[in-house]
Amino acid sequence: MILLALLLAAAPHVFYVKAGRLFDGLSESYRQNVTLKIENDRIAAVGGSIPPGAQVIDLSQATVLPGLIDCHVHLESRADHFEDIWTFKTSPLAPAMTAVVHARRTLEAGFTTVRDVGSEPFLAADLRDLIDEGYFPGPRVVASGPCISITGGHCDLNRYPPNVRVDFYPLERNFTVADGADQLRHLIRSHVQHGVDLIKVAASGGVFSRGDVPGAPQFTYEELRVAAEEAHRLGRRIAAHAHGTQSIKDATRAGFDSIEHGTLIDDEGIRLMKERGTFLVGDIYNDDYILAHADDLHIPREYVDKERAIGQTQRDNWAKAVKAGVRVAFGTDAGIYPHGDNARQFSWMVRLGLPPARAILAATAWAAELLDRQKDVGTVQAGRYADLIAVPGDPLRDVRVLERVPFVMKGGAVIKDELTSAAAAPGSSSSK
Repeated sequence: MILLALLLAAAPHVFYVKAGRLFDGLSESYRQNVTLKIENDRIAAVGGSIPPGAQVIDLSQATVLPGLIDCHVHLESRADHFEDIWTFKTSPLAPAMTAVVHARRTLEAGFTTVRDVGSEPFLAADLRDLIDEGYFPGPRVVASGPCISITGGHCDLNRYPPNVRVDFYPLERNFTVADGADQLRHLIRSHVQHGVDLIKVAASGGVFSRGDVPGAPQFTYEELRVAAEEAHRLGRRIAAHAHGTQSIKDATRAGFDSIEHGTLIDDEGIRLMKERGTFLVGDIYNDDYILAHADDLHIPREYVDKERAIGQTQRDNWAKAVKAGVRVAFGTDAGIYPHGDNARQFSWMVRLGLPPARAILAATAWAAELLDRQKDVGTVQAGRYADLIAVPGDPLRDVRVLERVPFVMKGGAVIKDELTSAAAAPGSSSSK
């Protein structure tokens, strides 16, 4: 009896998913009427028959896709708190608590993996680990530490009296500001010490920061080269916040894996990124939200003026880069707009020239490649996590159907099912 109990306990949990249309992330078209075999948290087989009495989730009237990936989020950030004065009005615990809420909203919107590219030290890494432990629901998190800046640059605390400062934990450590190659090396090593998956560097100025100019370079080419070498030597990917023309080219030449924003990219920058296979992660939706809510959310005038000056230029240049063949990955800067609305960017990608299938690939297979997670997520094939979403419409005809995802599965567990009450969820006794 003891042996039988042990054998039963070790037996894999197996169930099946019937997909009416399957976008598997391996091509730009559907496969029709496909059965997926799920064992525990991974896909065991794509295709085949369903044995009698098996547990089945029937999505035969729906379109099934890989779980979506957003490569540029800030899970700690609230879209109604834009001024850095909030740094002084809340404790370090507040961002952590809001991140828990935002993680769940993001997951329920169909984004089963995200790359968090800047948060309090080292909130994103802790969030990642707690989600992985099953302590609360959320997407798989690829975590950076706080964005690394020059003194007075984007991500530093600017335009306050010299007696005003913010201490991080531990109090004697600085995790944000580095000036010169040696400080960059030290800061990158300290980020890795605290468990980050990637490094984020502010190569140029930004929009939502005081006193800097989006197009102005921050780090020199030599500093960026050292940063890329150090991150890669330690087995980490590295992303460059880069609005500025020169900073985009410098970070690309330096060996960065992705350019975030890429607003003022020129023809030379496009050529360099295409030649080197550097990913462009352009947040081309959030201009709508920023300008629509500038007054009611009391967004600082400086931020709004900078956004108005470059928002349309970013979209025009993103379209130009896509047409030229630059690799793109889906990233939205969630936290600038409300978490959970991530999929609103798809329609802008299509409007600016990317076919719907490729817009979806940018948020699945291509995004997984940027994150170096292609063996786990981004496609529907044997061996990958059973991270799936389903929608009742046809996203290749109207990509906006992804803005409301009624069915979400992560690691074989049904997170959300508003699509079919008759489906037999894993662990239930019903079958079909």
